[in-house]
Amino acid sequence: MTGLKRFVDKRFKDFGVNKKREITRLVYEISKRDKISYKTVLDHIKSGTPYFAVKDELLRRRFPLSSVAGEPLCPHFPGLKINPKEAVKINPGKNPRLNPRYVYIEEDVRNSCLAQRARGIFPAATFKNIVSLKDYIGKRPGFTISDYNRRRDNIFITSEKYDFFKRCPCTKAALGCGYHILNLGFGCVFECTYCYLQEYTNCPGIILPSNVEDFFDKFGVYKRRGMRIGTGEFTDSLAMDHVTQYSMEIVEFFKKNQDVTFEFKTKSNNIKNLLKSRHAGNIVVSWSLNPERLVRENEFYSVSLEERLNAASECVRAGYKVGFHFDPIIYGKNWETGYKGLVNSVFDKVPYKSIAWISLGTFRFNPYLKTIIENRFPENKILDEELLIGFDGKLRYPARLRFFIYENILEWITKRAKGLYVYLCMEDAEMNKLLNFKKLVK
Repeated sequence: MTGLKRFVDKRFKDFGVNKKREITRLVYEISKRDKISYKTVLDHIKSGTPYFAVKDELLRRRFPLSSVAGEPLCPHFPGLKINPKEAVKINPGKNPRLNPRYVYIEEDVRNSCLAQRARGIFPAATFKNIVSLKDYIGKRPGFTISDYNRRRDNIFITSEKYDFFKRCPCTKAALGCGYHILNLGFGCVFECTYCYLQEYTNCPGIILPSNVEDFFDKFGVYKRRGMRIGTGEFTDSLAMDHVTQYSMEIVEFFKKNQDVTFEFKTKSNNIKNLLKSRHAGNIVVSWSLNPERLVRENEFYSVSLEERLNAASECVRAGYKVGFHFDPIIYGKNWETGYKGLVNSVFDKVPYKSIAWISLGTFRFNPYLKTIIENRFPENKILDEELLIGFDGKLRYPARLRFFIYENILEWITKRAKGLYVYLCMEDAEMNKLLNFKKLVK
């Protein structure tokens, strides 16, 4: 990156600092996407060309679809800061078992069932008592991306005292789906390139509350009749269920709350506890899905698409309703072949009458996550497409492209299962209106 910055400085010596930053960013992204050198990108642009002429030319190359469509371009130009030491070290083809180096236990839960279970499951780990997670964090300097990369080394067993439930943090100006979160745990053992949890680089490890009974005690006050609630927003609902055994307690508790639907959301096939639990029919087990190529390239350490669908099929045989989240939908070369195949794979494997819902959501993220993704996954391809500031301040595909994506996937779904409950995740009213969702969503 140093060479690129020096090259831009020399080529456009009369440009100011901010203008050079924008040109450098555009050249870098074009060079990375097209797999050409940065010098080649600027070959035909002469030294002395006015700034706006240079920028306009590079914008047309970086965002060709939006430029042709005449859509307003609202790109994001963060400074180019890539540190190779912050890259995640991935072992391709391997799905390593979680094997933490340290398990930190808050004082008041050191004798809890979860703490005792962890000692048996992780005999090689060093167990340390701490006053509290808040005290532990407060005594240390700010955590970095490199610390976040090592979060699988650290498990914190805690007692949650305040943050039991919340409404889904739906993006501003989007139509909400009315989802609620049972905030049981924080942090994920998987490494997905697009994960928004990367924004929380101040998280020192995987946080597991041990006081599930307190969540249940508080639920009576929080409960709304007919609500949909789940645990899959800030952690994977089932990836660590062999350790936490949350699922068995949750299934048992919601037998007493049959006017509420509870959702487990996962990228794992860790369903053994669910299969031996007797449920009351108000539990939905759902999977985040992408075509297998995108799983291999972006959802490291998670299980394959086939394994997810096999797990869904087992849950259906056990009487559970299942759900699927095509989210994030990632646009790129041959995307239609991949997602049409994904839709058909779902309905080939799972009877559509056993599907509670399918959600659709295209790739979007807060702008400051862009630099984190670049540093953690320097070989990523997901940032190569046209991502512009959208209606909610997040980076998104342009509206016309999102509409095209949704329209096609909805057509493929309705060919296999008319009347299925399908909804858009974090989209504005205009997109829902354009797709005439009233006919599709109950």
